[in-house]
Amino acid sequence: MLDQPNAKKLKLVILGNGMAAGRVMDELFARAPERYDVVVFGAEPRVNYDRIMLSPVLSGEKAYADILIHTDEWYATNKVDLRRGELVVAIDRAAKTVTTQSGAVEAYDTLIIATGSKPILIPVPGAELPGVVTYRDLDDVNLMLDAAGKGGHAVVIGGGLLGLEAAAGLAMRGMTTTVVHLMPTLMERQLDPNAAYLLQKAIEARGIEVLTGANTAAILGDTCVESVRLDDGRTLPTDLVVMAVGIRPNTALAKLADLNVKRGIVVDDHLRTSDDHIYAVGECVEHRGQCYGLVAPLYDMAKTLAATLAGETVDGYIGSTTSTKLKVTGVDLFSAGDFAEGDVKDEIVLRDPARGIYKRVVLRDDRIIGAVLYGDTADGSWYFDLLKKNVDIGAMRNALILGQAYQGGVALDPVAAVAALPDDAEICGCNGVCKGAITQAITANGLTTLDDVRARTKASASCGQCTAKVESLLAATLGDNYSAAGRKPMCKCTDLTHSEVRGFILSKELKSVPAVMQELAWKTSCGCPSCRPALNYYLLCAWPGEYADDAQSRYINERVHANIQKDGTFSVVPRMWGGLTTPDELRAIADVADRFKIPTVKVTGGQRIDLLGVRKEDLPAVWAQLNSAGLVSGAAYAKGLRTVKTCVGSEWCRFGTQDSTGLGVKLERFMCGSWAPAKVKLGVSGCPRNCAESTVKDIGVICVESGYDIHIAGAAGLHVRQTDLLGHVDTEDEAIEYIAAFMQMYREEAGYLERVWKWVENAGLDKVRAAIMDDADNRRALLARFEKSQRAVRRDPWAERAAGREQHEFTPLATLNSIIAVPAE
Repeated sequence: MLDQPNAKKLKLVILGNGMAAGRVMDELFARAPERYDVVVFGAEPRVNYDRIMLSPVLSGEKAYADILIHTDEWYATNKVDLRRGELVVAIDRAAKTVTTQSGAVEAYDTLIIATGSKPILIPVPGAELPGVVTYRDLDDVNLMLDAAGKGGHAVVIGGGLLGLEAAAGLAMRGMTTTVVHLMPTLMERQLDPNAAYLLQKAIEARGIEVLTGANTAAILGDTCVESVRLDDGRTLPTDLVVMAVGIRPNTALAKLADLNVKRGIVVDDHLRTSDDHIYAVGECVEHRGQCYGLVAPLYDMAKTLAATLAGETVDGYIGSTTSTKLKVTGVDLFSAGDFAEGDVKDEIVLRDPARGIYKRVVLRDDRIIGAVLYGDTADGSWYFDLLKKNVDIGAMRNALILGQAYQGGVALDPVAAVAALPDDAEICGCNGVCKGAITQAITANGLTTLDDVRARTKASASCGQCTAKVESLLAATLGDNYSAAGRKPMCKCTDLTHSEVRGFILSKELKSVPAVMQELAWKTSCGCPSCRPALNYYLLCAWPGEYADDAQSRYINERVHANIQKDGTFSVVPRMWGGLTTPDELRAIADVADRFKIPTVKVTGGQRIDLLGVRKEDLPAVWAQLNSAGLVSGAAYAKGLRTVKTCVGSEWCRFGTQDSTGLGVKLERFMCGSWAPAKVKLGVSGCPRNCAESTVKDIGVICVESGYDIHIAGAAGLHVRQTDLLGHVDTEDEAIEYIAAFMQMYREEAGYLERVWKWVENAGLDKVRAAIMDDADNRRALLARFEKSQRAVRRDPWAERAAGREQHEFTPLATLNSIIAVPAE
């Protein structure tokens, strides 16, 4: 419905700022952007975010910034008055006002209650002890992350969706985790016993203990949680208890207002409560006797409510059929409908024990009434569509279990299979987006990429399990005009992208090159020169201290710690910390040049000395002599830290504002040995005159009177690019912390051989700034992972810093292990 010009706006007040409320606003603003003045009261002190993606945040696969649905800019653009952290405690239906905990009163013409649900706390002794948390919002996740940062044991009570996701996330964070579940099998409401058996095997394979048929009797501890006692007498020592046993609609406010409430707030098909001026939506609602705890029904309700508020004539919400997916990376699981034992049913079962695949489709009168898929869920949405439409599958029964691609006896490719779906077939279950909505958005708005489709329709923007289908729709709709440039496979050996491979290395806990190639179905027996170095780097980054560096997966330069030249000889570059050297080091270099008759000795742009023309057979002896003089490899060949260029700074220069040389030395000693996707060069300039050329480095520091300006993403090679300002810090310690955190973020997110400048352009400078400059918790977590990686190659340099030493001690050979070890002949 189009808004009437000059019409007086109505006041719409929304209680709750979760996913249901957010979707109502999205739908309403698309239909009638000027109809209402909107005020939103949110109990949480933050904007709207995707709660179904809390599990990847807990596991470390996503950050808070990655799961935002509506940013501050969105609220401002749509003129929404967001009252974050402001809890409404009363509704006066007669006066049509709401009152907050602080006493503020807000009038409304129309009110929406979207207060969601509350987690269930089982009534056992000790349930109120510190260390007992629920799993419902970002605050709960932060409590779990704080606990996980200290290590120790965790007990998760509840083996349903949320419980298993919490357990997987805590295990990935390093906690020893046990799941305690009352019922005989996991996820008994969503899975049959066969699928639950496979799921338990997969969970236990991650090192998580699973206790089924176990009832919690008490939580023990004096001042905080110490253990959990089961009713069979077993005691489980623990530092954290996560209760994930279910939810119930949050109806307290509606009850106080004397609205009709049963299990939830009772609404009609237009989401209207027993008061004509008050609507309710989401998990707090009871519709036709049903309460929903999944996101798809909430979005169905939101669409109906928004259309009603816009003044459109709509049929109303009639309820939802739901499906289930588990958001544990590497676990493929889908279920929908009725698959309980008994009754007059028929079923088709496929088992593949070697591949861990189990499929079961339950029929009644040649119509699907339930489906359970484990290990291969590609046809889940197709079965779900047949179930919802009550399609007679008699003609396709013999090939039904093989999936959509085999109907009619001919295997369709993925693009053709998706193209064959009807327009009302659901593609994205999380956001309730059908095929027709996606194809219409592509053609009407000229969308050409997956990100375009996500931004316009939200398809594939939540759990991501429908990504392949969305890409197939792009290909089917655009034909020859579609280029999946954003999804380029690593190499000819695999169809997976760099990011997908990295994700599987973590989720499947793959810790060797052969394991990656076997588990990810590499097309070649031993890879190629493109993928092997990348895999070696990804494994080093994922499992510092556990994965043994594979020399044969490195380029020749890295294997011999020298750069090969056009005549087959090599150049050797000893490290000079921050460009500083001593007479003894210079003599040692001169002695090596004389002894091995090295023809050229040159000063490099990185303030070091390059010995050019070294024969390969002399390299071991050259390095042995340099090592004996205390000189280590400058890693001039490295996909990692190479140099930290400095000027003389305040110690000598009349313009210097800070000790740039000292900071450069500290940075180089701290970061030495840190492998990266590509070469990384730093510069530290003692004043804005920038003699160290810091504004064309991957990371640069400009010293100023008030502290240090940190710059990133410069380049001075084939691609010349001036740095972007990351931010300002006051102290040397802060400069080292922020730079190390940035380096770790780059290491974890960039593709192999992707330079810093290219990664920042792709990731977005605002995202990087937010992660490093604004999010202290995220920055410290990145720093901790960087330190862990550094400890894997040498002793902890931060220990010296914490002890107040002015610069880090360094032991050349023993502590850098293979990174600077003398190469074998």
